[in-house]
Amino acid sequence: MARPSLLIIEALRKTAKNIQNGKPYEWGHMGSCNCGNLAQTLLNISKSDIHRYAMEKVGDWSEQLNDYCPTSGLPMDQLIFGLLEKGFSTTDLKNLEYLSDQAIIEALGRGHLRNNNLTDVVDYLNAWANLLEADWIQTVPMPAFQKQVDVI
Repeated sequence: MARPSLLIIEALRKTAKNIQNGKPYEWGHMGSCNCGNLAQTLLNISKSDIHRYAMEKVGDWSEQLNDYCPTSGLPMDQLIFGLLEKGFSTTDLKNLEYLSDQAIIEALGRGHLRNNNLTDVVDYLNAWANLLEADWIQTVPMPAFQKQVDVI
């Protein structure tokens, strides 16, 4: 699962909110699908640019992630690199595209999710953010409080 960080947690929640509030969502469009919407949020890139980059290669997000080459110089590989650099793995992104991470599905307490269903995508993103937040909280150093004793 992605490296827990405030950046990732906020990006997941913002992406969910954007989709829920009507940002263009179309699972069959590389720029406005599950990964495309996350890339828009995290990398500040338009859906049309994402789609144009993706069309320079063959396949959907999963296939392009399988074929990812950090030294290709292709815009889509640079875009993927940007997501990896933020703390995601290629497995995270494949799971996002198909809503298939078992830990997230279990956290939702539901069975099969539909990867092209807006409500399922929003729920998945929020559940993922909640799981990462719980992990992140465990890593935040808490200040050591010293017991103050009043001396009379």
